[in-house]
Amino acid sequence: MHYDYLSNMNPTLTVHYLGDLRCRGTHISSGQTVATDAPTDNNGKGESFSPTDLLCTSLATCMLPLMGITAEKKGLAFTDARCSVIKVMASEPRRVTAVKIAMTITGDLSERDKTVLENAAKTCPVARSLHPDIEQDVTFTYA
Repeated sequence: MHYDYLSNMNPTLTVHYLGDLRCRGTHISSGQTVATDAPTDNNGKGESFSPTDLLCTSLATCMLPLMGITAEKKGLAFTDARCSVIKVMASEPRRVTAVKIAMTITGDLSERDKTVLENAAKTCPVARSLHPDIEQDVTFTYA
């Protein structure tokens, strides 16, 4: 399907509504897909990521590669990092009010290295794109 207002643009992705409050997004250049489903507390089946889950996932998956890029450029030992993410929702109006990320990082890092990596994470494009009303609570633990 082609939309007239996109005729002079190259879309990054397409999204198809599948019915039953589900969608499938397709990344144009790779063909990779992601499914979404409305959460159970909003009339959905909760069988896949919700759009607000993806918002929170986007923040964490933006932070980690940016830290990796920074570590590579600076020759830092950034060997493994993992995040646990909590989404905090409000009901009136329904929206994400906070994204809480607990990040565990493995690597032989000095205090200065840790500061550099943490700054990279907190200034990733998604972090900078989220509305200031959405609290971004990120904690870093080093193993």
